[in-house]
Amino acid sequence: TFRPGQARRGRGPAPRVAAGARGHPSGRSLARRRAPGVAGTGAMADGGRRRGRPEDTTGMGKAAMVRNKTANPQQITAEQLLREAVDRQEQEAKPPRQYIADEDELMMYKVRKRKEFEDVIRMQRQNIGAWCKYAQWEASQQEFRRARSIFERALHVEYQNISVWLKYLEMEMKNKFVNHARNLFDRVTQLLPRVDQFWYKYAYMEELLGNYAGARGIFERWMEWEPDDNAWLQYVKFEERCKEIEKARRVMERYVNVRPAQQAFLRLCKFEEKHNNTARARSGFEKGVELLGNELDEQFYMKFAQFEQRQKEMERAQAIYKLALDVLPKGASDELYRAYVSFEKQHGDRDAIEEVVLNKRRYIYEEGIKNNPRNYDVWFDYVRLEESCGDVGRIREVYERAIANKPPVTQKRFWRRYIYLWIYYALFEELQTGDIEKARQVFDALLKVVPHKQFSFAKIWKLYAEFEVRQLDLDRARKIFGRAIAECGKERIFLDYADLEMRLGNIDRCRKIYEKFLETHPFNPKAWNVYVDLEDSVGEIDRARALCDLAVQQERLDMPELVWKRYIDLEVSNEEIERARRVWLRLLERTSHVRVYVAYSEFEATTARSMASAREALERGVKHFKSEQRSDERAMILEQWLKLEKEHGDELSIEAVEKRQPKRVKKRRAVPAEDGSKEAFEEYMDYVFPDDKPEQQNLKILEMAHAWKKRKLGGGDR
Repeated sequence: TFRPGQARRGRGPAPRVAAGARGHPSGRSLARRRAPGVAGTGAMADGGRRRGRPEDTTGMGKAAMVRNKTANPQQITAEQLLREAVDRQEQEAKPPRQYIADEDELMMYKVRKRKEFEDVIRMQRQNIGAWCKYAQWEASQQEFRRARSIFERALHVEYQNISVWLKYLEMEMKNKFVNHARNLFDRVTQLLPRVDQFWYKYAYMEELLGNYAGARGIFERWMEWEPDDNAWLQYVKFEERCKEIEKARRVMERYVNVRPAQQAFLRLCKFEEKHNNTARARSGFEKGVELLGNELDEQFYMKFAQFEQRQKEMERAQAIYKLALDVLPKGASDELYRAYVSFEKQHGDRDAIEEVVLNKRRYIYEEGIKNNPRNYDVWFDYVRLEESCGDVGRIREVYERAIANKPPVTQKRFWRRYIYLWIYYALFEELQTGDIEKARQVFDALLKVVPHKQFSFAKIWKLYAEFEVRQLDLDRARKIFGRAIAECGKERIFLDYADLEMRLGNIDRCRKIYEKFLETHPFNPKAWNVYVDLEDSVGEIDRARALCDLAVQQERLDMPELVWKRYIDLEVSNEEIERARRVWLRLLERTSHVRVYVAYSEFEATTARSMASAREALERGVKHFKSEQRSDERAMILEQWLKLEKEHGDELSIEAVEKRQPKRVKKRRAVPAEDGSKEAFEEYMDYVFPDDKPEQQNLKILEMAHAWKKRKLGGGDR
């Protein structure tokens, strides 16, 4: 016999490998491991490395070995592997079926099985599954007393285990031990009254046995514990199956009293409607609304309204829908709203449908205002909605709520939208309600709200004054404009006030207004121009000319060219060409802008029809800009000159001006470099005028001479 200790101690020869080991895949390595002495020592001599295997430096073992990754020439599919596995599968070994020949053998079998079960439950007392198997096996052997004993022992271990009771009851009922089952049901319903499954099975068993009184007694005992909704509904269905509708009704009433919830009332009403008791069903809905009130959701009201629709009570259904939309919060009644719209489309009139839509839009606007009460666009939409309805009380309420949301900061850009709420409010009171006094109060309140010391709005003053004009109260209108000039003082105020007096034909008042305008805004050219326009329109040319003289003599004006232009237009409109020319010359003495020369030449050529004066003005401009070396302006004047000659001159004059037209060339100029050490050059576009060509050539020669001298001096130093 082989003793492993001999191989380890090196005693005796290596043992022979058994025949079974030769065929074993690891037989050779087994023999090598059992080889004695030197072979074993040599195998482990160099660091535990085995023969024929490279040294493992990665610590990954066999996974680190490089394998041949090339494909096998003979391929096999997954389907072939599965088929081969199925073909080679061996049948599971089944224990032989035993046949018991006599009673002694049966007794031995029972004793053996009982001993096995007892051993299991002794070792695993809490294993309820083992107890159940043991009891069921005894029941299968018709040993019911033993089975009951085992179940009782299991219940002593864990009496709250529901599965033990269920299997116990199933055994009794399956074998038709009715009294035993009743006793068990009584026990378990006393021990575990909150487990509904036992009550269900108990009542169902009694109903199957035809013991309806007993089943009713079971339900009554169960209801004393006030179980959940399904228990009550099962009791009601039991009474319905027994054709005891009155008893079922009393059960439903008890159910609603015990559990007064929305679903309970709905079930009660459905039960009454099912048994054609419309009055009690309606009373159930009404009682639910009375008792629960705010706890109800849209589904209850929809069910109530649909019930009335089925009873052909359309007015009651409509009233229920309206009540629900008023009571429920708007965000929790979308489905109710859709149902109401559908109802009105089927049974209502146009006004009712519009009322539903309006209520929905009101809710949307209210939500928007709740999120941001200073979102004035929402207020505008809300006001338009109410104005389309025509309810004056609601319109005023919305306006009052809107204007109460004053902007929190005194910056004009935040007030621009806000003042329109006041304006629309005043116009509504004036035009739609005809309440003039109320409209006047709105305008007065608006003037008090706006902080005129920081900023003001000319529009509100103008609208207030026009409102008083429409009421034929000119004194009030003039007072309003007077306040506006004092508190606001904007340009628009003076213009609107003067326009009002002009329409009334009060020229002297207009003059006073424009004089005040000039005092308030002396640098505004529009103030001078409108005053001149007034005098011109009434034929006071001398006064207009004097105003223009006074305006052009001002040392400071924001845009003086507007005043000069109005002065020239005044003279031209009255055909005073010579006076207009003198104004142009005065302007040229004040400024030398290229556009002034261009405009003056246009005046001389077209209005005065004097090309000689136009040529003289253009020649003057060319000389002026040549002396100042402003090539761009000089080129513009020459271009304007050529244009006028083509329109009003002859061929000789055109040819002469064309010869003087400049050429645009690219030039280089020295600019200081970024480091400041060397000069750099940049290219730019410039004009070369034929009149300046000889001078430019001379300048070019001088530049070349200076450059040559500089290079020569630099070479001598070296």
